[in-house]
Amino acid sequence: MSGYAELHCISNFTFLRGASHPGELVQRAFELGYRALAITDECSVAGVVRAHTAARELGLHLIIGSEFILENGDRIVLLVMNREGYRQLTRLITTARGRAAKGQYHLKNSDLCTDSMQNCLALIASDPTPASEAILISRYRALFRHTRRMQKLMAGRVWLALEQPGYGNDHIHSQSLQKLSKRSGVPLVAAGNVHMHIRARQPLQDTLSAIQHQKPITAIRDTLAPNAERHLRTQTILERIYPRPLLDESIKIADRCGFSLDELRYHYPCEQVPDDLSPTQYLRQLVDSGIRRRWPDGPVEKVARQITHELSLIAELRYEGYFLTVYDIVCFAKSRGILCQGRGSAANSAVCFALGITEVDPTHMEILFERFVSRERNEPPDIDVDFEHERREEVMQYVYQRYGRHRAALTSAVITYRSRSAVRDVGRALELSQDQIERLAGDRIWWQNSQVIPERVREIGLDPKAPLLFQVLKLVQQLIGFPRHLSQHSGGFVISHEPLCDLVPIENASMSKRTVIQWDKTDIDILGLLKVDCLALGMLSAIHRAFDLMHEYRGVRMTMATVPAEDSQVYRMISNADTVGVFQIESRAQMAMLPRLRPRCFYDLVIEVAIVRPGPIQGDMVHP
Repeated sequence: MSGYAELHCISNFTFLRGASHPGELVQRAFELGYRALAITDECSVAGVVRAHTAARELGLHLIIGSEFILENGDRIVLLVMNREGYRQLTRLITTARGRAAKGQYHLKNSDLCTDSMQNCLALIASDPTPASEAILISRYRALFRHTRRMQKLMAGRVWLALEQPGYGNDHIHSQSLQKLSKRSGVPLVAAGNVHMHIRARQPLQDTLSAIQHQKPITAIRDTLAPNAERHLRTQTILERIYPRPLLDESIKIADRCGFSLDELRYHYPCEQVPDDLSPTQYLRQLVDSGIRRRWPDGPVEKVARQITHELSLIAELRYEGYFLTVYDIVCFAKSRGILCQGRGSAANSAVCFALGITEVDPTHMEILFERFVSRERNEPPDIDVDFEHERREEVMQYVYQRYGRHRAALTSAVITYRSRSAVRDVGRALELSQDQIERLAGDRIWWQNSQVIPERVREIGLDPKAPLLFQVLKLVQQLIGFPRHLSQHSGGFVISHEPLCDLVPIENASMSKRTVIQWDKTDIDILGLLKVDCLALGMLSAIHRAFDLMHEYRGVRMTMATVPAEDSQVYRMISNADTVGVFQIESRAQMAMLPRLRPRCFYDLVIEVAIVRPGPIQGDMVHP
C-alpha cells in the first residue's frame, strides 16, 4: 500500500489557531497526492462546507471530524464513519457548546460514551513537545489512562496519533508511544496535527497566537511552535519520518470514513398541517381562503392562472412546508398587532399576496414568479419578512417556542478580517507604534484589490520597505478575509422537521436567549437548507405609530393594505427628493435620481429603486 491520509488538520475556522482556509488545505492535499484529508476543527464543523465544495470539485476524499479538549485536559479527535456518526458528532458539539458562553465549549468525560460515538473513529492526540523527565513521566501516565478508557469505550475504533513535528525529541516520543501502544493494545497511526497548508504560513500562525493571547509575539515566544512543520508535508518527507505501516494505517482509517455532506437531507416542519390533509392540500386551502379575502368577487383571469401556476411549481419542488412556515410566523405577528411586510423577490408571488405575506397586488402589475422560484435555477426560495424593530424579538422568541430550540436557530454570520481590523491586530502583535497603526488603519488608500500599494504607503508618511512595516503589511495581506469569529445573522432562521442539531451543531449566541448554527447563509444555500429571514425595520414601527395617531385624532383605522398607493401629492414630494427619513429612497444616490426619473406611480417607484442598486451602478448601466 502507498499514499497517506491526513487525519488531524485544523483550518482557520479554529479561530486564531489555524492559518489556512479550508479550500487551501484541500487544494494542497490534492496537489501532494493525499488519499484523503480530514478537517477536524476544534469543537466545530463551521468550515467543512467550504472544504466539501473544494474537495468535490477536485475529487479528493474529505473526512469530517472534530478535535476536542476534555475537561481534564485530555485530547481526542473524532472522525465520522457514516451518516449516523455525523449525527453523533454534531450532537456532541451542540452539547459541549450549549454549556458555555459564545465561542467556548465544555465537554465532560461523561459525554464520551458508547452510544454517543459508536459510529465514529477516534484518534488520541498527545503532546510531543520536549519537557523534563518528571513531566514526561506524568504526561505519558495520564495518556495511558486516557487511552485505556477510550479503548473500553471504542474497542477497535481508537488509535494513538503519532506526531513527528521535529521539536527535537521525536525519537523519544515515538518510542514512548510505541510502548504505550503495546501495553494498551491501541494501534498507532501517523498524524500531523496540521495548522497550515504550507510552511510559509508559520509567521501568520504565530501572529494569530499573539492575537488570541492579546499579547505581542515577543511576550509569548515560549508558547509558540519552535518550527514550521505543522503543514501538509510531501509524501517523500512523510516516508522518511514515519514507518510505512503507520502511513498505511492512515489509509485504512480513511477507507472506513465514507460519509459525505451530500447525504444530508433537510425536511420542512409540518406540524401546522392538519392530520387529514397533505401539505399541498393545506396550502391550497389557505390560498383559496386568501383569494376570497383579497378578491371577494374573484381574481381576474390573469391572477387566477398565475396562482395555479405558482401552486403547481411549489408542489413540484416540494416547497409547501416553507411557505406554510412563513405563513405561520406572519400569522403570529398579525395576531399580536405587529406590523410585518414581505419584501424582495417574494413580491413576485401571487401566492404570497393571497397568504398575506406580501402586499403587492398582482392585479395591478406584471410579476415574474420565476425570479422568486424557478425550476431551472434549482435554488430554494428566500422570503424576507420585515417586522417592527421594537417588537421583532417577540416574533423570534415565538419561533423558538413554536418549533423548539432543538429545531430552530439563527444562521451564523462569519465575521472576517478587513484591512483596518487586520492592521490593528497585526500591528499590536508585531509591536508597531500606535501612531503607525492609526495612520495605516485610518487611511485605506494604501490597499487596493488585495494588494499593498507602496507609493500610497509613502503618502501617509511611512516607509513600506522598513523591515518591520514590510512584515506587518505582508501579514495584513494574508490575514484579510480570514474568519475572526462567528456572529449571528440579522434574522435568518433555519427551522427543520427533525432535530436541527442532527444537521449542524447549534451554539449560544452572545445575545441572551439566542442560538445560532455553525454555518452561514452561503453554506446552507450550498446544502439546500432553507432559512426564513425575520428582519427588523424601524420604518414599520414609525408606520404603526402613525396608524395609532390617525386613529386617535382622526378616527381612521388604516392597515398596510389600505394605505393609498397612488397618492399624487406623495409622488410630487418624492419627485422633489423630499424623502429624508423615507425608507428605501432616503440615500443621497436615491435622492439624486428621483428628480430625474420623477416617479408618478408605485411601479415607477419600483423601477427607480431598482436602478439605484449596486449591480446596475457597478455594471456602468447607470450613474446616479
